[in-house]
Amino acid sequence: MKRLITYLAALLISPLAQADERIVPPGSLTMSNAQRKATEIIADFLSNHHYKKTRLDDAVSSELLDRYIESLDPTRMYFLKSDIRAFEAYRYRLDDLLDSRLPDVTIAFEIFKRFRTRVERRTASVLQMLDTSFDFTKDETYVFDRAEVPWAGTEAQLDGVWRQRVKNDMLSQRLAGKERAESVELLTKRYQRVGRRVQQLDRNDVFQYFMNALGRTIEPHTAYMSPRSSENFRIRMSLSLEGIGAALQTENEYTVVRRIITGGPADLSKKLKVDDRIVGVAQGDEKMVDVVSWRLEDVVDLIRGRKGSKVRLEVKSKGAGAGAQPRIVNLVRDRVKLEEQAAKKSILTDIPGAPGTRVGVIDLPTFYLDIQGRYNNDPDYRSTTRDVRRLLGELEGEGVDGVVVDLRSNSGGSLIEATDLTGLFIDTGPVVQLRYSNDTVEVNEDSDAGVAYNGPLVVLVDRFSASASEIFAGAIQDYRRGVIIGEPTFGKGTVQRLLQLDRWARGQKGLGQLKMTTAQFFRVNGESTQHRGVTPDIVFPTAFDAADQGERALENAVPWSQTRPAAYDPSPDNSSLLARLIQEHKARVGADPGFQFLVAEATTRKSLREQKSVSLNENKRKAERDRLESEQLARENRFRVSRGLKPRDPDSDEEVEDLEGDILLEEAARIVRDMVDESAKLETAASG
Repeated sequence: MKRLITYLAALLISPLAQADERIVPPGSLTMSNAQRKATEIIADFLSNHHYKKTRLDDAVSSELLDRYIESLDPTRMYFLKSDIRAFEAYRYRLDDLLDSRLPDVTIAFEIFKRFRTRVERRTASVLQMLDTSFDFTKDETYVFDRAEVPWAGTEAQLDGVWRQRVKNDMLSQRLAGKERAESVELLTKRYQRVGRRVQQLDRNDVFQYFMNALGRTIEPHTAYMSPRSSENFRIRMSLSLEGIGAALQTENEYTVVRRIITGGPADLSKKLKVDDRIVGVAQGDEKMVDVVSWRLEDVVDLIRGRKGSKVRLEVKSKGAGAGAQPRIVNLVRDRVKLEEQAAKKSILTDIPGAPGTRVGVIDLPTFYLDIQGRYNNDPDYRSTTRDVRRLLGELEGEGVDGVVVDLRSNSGGSLIEATDLTGLFIDTGPVVQLRYSNDTVEVNEDSDAGVAYNGPLVVLVDRFSASASEIFAGAIQDYRRGVIIGEPTFGKGTVQRLLQLDRWARGQKGLGQLKMTTAQFFRVNGESTQHRGVTPDIVFPTAFDAADQGERALENAVPWSQTRPAAYDPSPDNSSLLARLIQEHKARVGADPGFQFLVAEATTRKSLREQKSVSLNENKRKAERDRLESEQLARENRFRVSRGLKPRDPDSDEEVEDLEGDILLEEAARIVRDMVDESAKLETAASG
């Protein structure tokens, strides 16, 4: 299992000090009284007030031990089998140590100190390996995804693993065109940095690692923040509209781009893409800093900076093989432009396969609301619903045949706006249900009679559409008000609350914060948006790997469930219409060059994500790199030719990805055309 840690990152810039270079004495790695009190409060909340109400028992204890060890050594490159055997004595005792009147998780500190010792010894031995003269003509394979590999039994076995690791790193540098001396210098700093950062972790860091392992054992959105992390989080959130505008994640040794924030520098540049791996960061024209194997928080700190300052990212593209050359992305840090995040309209005309059709598109990157303006009854306050109402009126005035609401990559936002926006398309009625940890159910309703638009409606979603997006799409589907198309959505159907632990500590301070899941969303039909998300009425062929994405890919996620349906009045049954729309859609996309291109790209990315090893033979690595680059260029050029564009020169920086959205939007427009045609047929049949 790959270690995935999500972090809303390069949005965030702050003038925080750089990490303390002081080495923490091992003797200070002990549990404090404040941490003891925090453990007591956390155990109570998780057992009695968390949405899952998980009992801290032997099963939790067993999984917690595994998760904590994994959080320290996810690639099994430091601990030995003898270490793991020694820790087994606590496999079924951690629950008792947590859930007691005098909580004591000293074992977490003892495990960490053993880990620290292993890292220190390993760093010293690995640096000596850099003097090795490696034979890159030998057929040898390096398994880089070691999450399921047995623990090494001896130091000699681990030496063998690390020799392959160092050889792979040297080969990667060699394939990137670096001289041996330059490669040795870069890797020496990389390995030394890993050891130094482990030595700098203090008792608060260790406690946070352990408590986060406990949180993930319960549910993936439950997490603990130490007092220092809490303060950093507060500062970051206060500056959350500044930075480069990207959500980052750790995957094995790499920092991976998981989402581009609309309106941010990364989005406006069109140079950084989802799934790109950031391998280096530089300030302005300074020297590039290698960030492979860095902690995510440290990469974020390096990317952050003052508004208007420049940052350079060294990036490996999505779908690139192990030997692919990185590219440089130049960005200027700035505020995420609110105007860029606001709803926008456009009109699609001259649509291939739908001549004469005019389709209005409302692009909705997020569900936003000026809460203060609404509270103060400001007549001009901004909100999603107010903006979309205006845009719908303008589109109808411009004579569109139908409307597409584009929710791709919309990760959510205001629950109020998800409810109110639905009200633009239905008369009145319930929109979403919330069930809390005490089993009470609250129903959010649209009470504003009338609709803003009653014509053909399509809602376009993808695997990144989450939370409020899923509430809106689910309600439109349940009321049969429109047709949902695209990919199954993310499946984020839970609500989290941030708890200041000091409030329950009877005067004790410095306990940190707990983010805890407290409620779950349910559609008006009684089904949850959690885990499964919203399944479109028309599923695009790009959704073939949807089961590996979103909430479905997270361990211990709150499962899909049902509650009692709300009392709502849907439109008449539309199953026969949907059957015809699906048939027409499938007949088109099977031979569509655009969809063939998207599916081929997605298939290649999926194959590379599932890869667990690489060859250490230089010629084979070069051949594999060349094959991947050649196949990608061929796919791009087939697509470009189908659009009447010139084939791309392999030495050009031209980006074909910018055309991907057109493929999906054009098919959405054709589905609108189909809806109009089918409605006309029904009217003709009824009049005849």
